[in-house]
Amino acid sequence: MSFQSLGLAPALLRAIDKSGFTQPTEVQSQSIPAALTGKDLMVSAQTGSGKTAAFMLPALQKLAGNPGNAGRGVQILVLTPTRELAQQVSDASGLLGAELGGLRVTTVVGGVPYGAQLKALSRRVDVLVATPGRLIDHLNTKRVDLSTVHTLILDEADRMLDMGFIDDIKMLVSKTPASRQTLLFSATLDGNVAKLAANMMRDPVRIEVSASNKPHAQISQSVLYADDGAHKRRLLDHVLRDASLDQAIVFTATKRGADDLAEALNDEGFQAMALHGDMNQRQRTRTLTAMQRGRIRVLVATDVAARGIDVQTISHAINFDLPMQAEDYVHRIGRTGRAGRSGTAITLVEHRERHKIRRIEHFVGHPIPTSEIEGLEPRRMAEKAKPRRTPGSGRPNARAGARPSAHPGSKPSTPVHARRAPSKENTFNEFGARPPRAKPRPAGRARQRSSV
Repeated sequence: MSFQSLGLAPALLRAIDKSGFTQPTEVQSQSIPAALTGKDLMVSAQTGSGKTAAFMLPALQKLAGNPGNAGRGVQILVLTPTRELAQQVSDASGLLGAELGGLRVTTVVGGVPYGAQLKALSRRVDVLVATPGRLIDHLNTKRVDLSTVHTLILDEADRMLDMGFIDDIKMLVSKTPASRQTLLFSATLDGNVAKLAANMMRDPVRIEVSASNKPHAQISQSVLYADDGAHKRRLLDHVLRDASLDQAIVFTATKRGADDLAEALNDEGFQAMALHGDMNQRQRTRTLTAMQRGRIRVLVATDVAARGIDVQTISHAINFDLPMQAEDYVHRIGRTGRAGRSGTAITLVEHRERHKIRRIEHFVGHPIPTSEIEGLEPRRMAEKAKPRRTPGSGRPNARAGARPSAHPGSKPSTPVHARRAPSKENTFNEFGARPPRAKPRPAGRARQRSSV
């Protein structure tokens, strides 16, 4: 299938051709024809599948050949969970609508001074890409009018619900016309997303291109076990010095952790910068621009950056800390292997976090291979071959009847029935203390029974 066969306007086809796109992705080939009929859509697709063009092209189709709205209201409204994703959608909208003539795309997000946004909203707005919180601020001051919206797009609806935007979304939707077309894109279409769709969509067409937990075939995934935090840092240092690494994104659990790790990596000679939610938009834009232009080799980020970053030269995605949600693992590793390229995803795990890896494996539907780096093997794994000593022998000796541990890295244990019973003098209780000896009863004294 080609873009020409999808029924798009000539101006959009020219922009697609100039952008270098040659063939629609699966989500585009299924979503665009359905959206062009005017139907509401609920679409599930994995990250990096080309979903931005899947919803922007049919939305822009309505603007092709039509006069502008003469400065009144907004025609296309796109809601996103993060500033990074909003900027990515804005850039893609300008690229895909470059041949429409005078297309005006405005971005409204938090962390940016109000002045520039107010100036942009005072003029005609064809496409408004926004995060819910900041858009509500402008609505409350009557700086923006949503009564003319003909296409409402919810990008990564599941993420917005996870971030607590449910009430904000409902309020914003209530400000748009009931006759609008609604396009909802999400990693999953069940649970809270389904409830949200039921209240705001009219008989939507459901499209599930691929499950959110579908393995990324082009991404090599592996787990490296670490004994502790210091061991994990040595493993990260070794991975980042791999000659095959072009650029890497390293995920941490906290903002402070991202700052500290980026600073430590710089001290060790790596070109690294942090990216997290406490940074203002100017700082975040400067960091992403440095990454895109190759001025930094390592981006240390929290999950706020797991969605919306599209840097094709990221060859490695590294989980320094495990994500809170198993689903975020999929979005994290999706930052590599973009645009048909191969990628490498490495997860650093301490032994006490094994259960979290099992949860991720259950979610993605396949085991994640475990690897070791020569010279940096975890000690617990290496101890499995260490022989036990028989007390008093002074020489290694494996006890007969020892049962192997269920964990490959732990020492073999001896069955309870095979252990030699200790003498009464050496008996200790479960807390490691010697129990008190019973006092001998006086001879000839009868034992009294308790009446209780």
